[in-house]
Amino acid sequence: MFDFLRKLIPDTHPLRLLYHKIAAFFAALINFYPADNMIVIGVTGTNGKTTTVNLITNILTAWGQKVGMTSTVNFQVGDAKWTNTTKQSTLGAFKIQGLLKRMKNEGCKYAVIEVTSHSVTQSRILGINFDVGVITNVTPDHIEYHGGFNNYLNEKGKFFKKVSMDSRKVGVPKVLVLNADDQYYNFFNQYISDRKITYGMNYATVYSENVESTTSGSKFVLHVPNNVIPVEIKLPGQFNVYNALAAASACLAIGVPLDIIKKGLEESSGVPGRFEQVYAGQPYSVVVDYAHTPEALESLTKLYKGLAKGKLYTVFGATGGGRDKSKRPKMGQVVNENSDYIIVTDDDPYSEDELSIIDQVSTGIPRKEGHGFWKIPDRREAIRLALTLAREGDCVVVAGKGCEEVIMLRGKRLPWNDKQVIEGLLNREMEISVT
Repeated sequence: MFDFLRKLIPDTHPLRLLYHKIAAFFAALINFYPADNMIVIGVTGTNGKTTTVNLITNILTAWGQKVGMTSTVNFQVGDAKWTNTTKQSTLGAFKIQGLLKRMKNEGCKYAVIEVTSHSVTQSRILGINFDVGVITNVTPDHIEYHGGFNNYLNEKGKFFKKVSMDSRKVGVPKVLVLNADDQYYNFFNQYISDRKITYGMNYATVYSENVESTTSGSKFVLHVPNNVIPVEIKLPGQFNVYNALAAASACLAIGVPLDIIKKGLEESSGVPGRFEQVYAGQPYSVVVDYAHTPEALESLTKLYKGLAKGKLYTVFGATGGGRDKSKRPKMGQVVNENSDYIIVTDDDPYSEDELSIIDQVSTGIPRKEGHGFWKIPDRREAIRLALTLAREGDCVVVAGKGCEEVIMLRGKRLPWNDKQVIEGLLNREMEISVT
């Protein structure tokens, strides 16, 4: 019955959106608007949201604060931490309000929330009083759902407008944190707030210089108004320096001392499924990452192509369910430009034909199949091939799912975890080589 109604009333139909708005209103009401009792930081953007949310949380924890957090990957309430298995980056209204109520009841002073464009459209964040809004970056994503890039951009803008218009808490200003280097900086800068903090590589309130990156992390000099400090994080790549700058800026906005920001950033061990190294004694490196947009895949493959001593193998796919079909060839194109060997496989096909998805991605790869390029729908077998072919000094990147716990295939939720699958294959490979 529910599936029939979903087909009858599409996701963006006014009736469906009205239902979401009413549900969000009652969710906030029955939980007594818990966000009113905490300082709430929201992070939106196309890429880097989860990493930035985790970095902010780690800095606040290093400051001795009790923090609650929601992200694509994980949840936290004080000392309690657990994996997000919902496949929702921003929870539905009743779930997120219930979690915020738990944070309030357990004495959290701060809540850090990952905010998606879907959650804005569907009013999931209605009734959450935000104090700080952070934008990581904006590139085309969820275009088919929103009906065009401008609509997607405007949904991000609605979040910034909401931060500015939410009621003021006593002694807590409304702050917007902007990426000065992002091409849509001027769009977000139009929104009014009590304070604005910009970050970037140059000419910003908070900026970095002397950036150095290795496979295991990055070093840079962090500049803030009237101060400077060296920072070393366990996350590689310039894009993660941007995430660190965004986190530092958000924490500066609420008065965290600079030495604590440095401590929190440097003690962050990374986010599961984000540039996560997998090691079982093999002579080559293996990395698991969530990259699932052309821009994220380009950053990921460029980074490891430059860092790998040998060849780069990239295993990836595209999400099904009608999600942004137009980006599939672009994903194949950027991976083709930066990888020595490519294996296109399943991501989350949902009810879509997995071979059709793979073929659409492959239109961006001008190689003959079998010549450094393979199409293998079975994700386990695709990973196995890459691990079998890799040699000393090479790097295998497995992208698209990060630390997700399931694959959505033909309407079923099948247990899956890239890292665990890789560890199992590597351990078996090591056992065979020893015997």
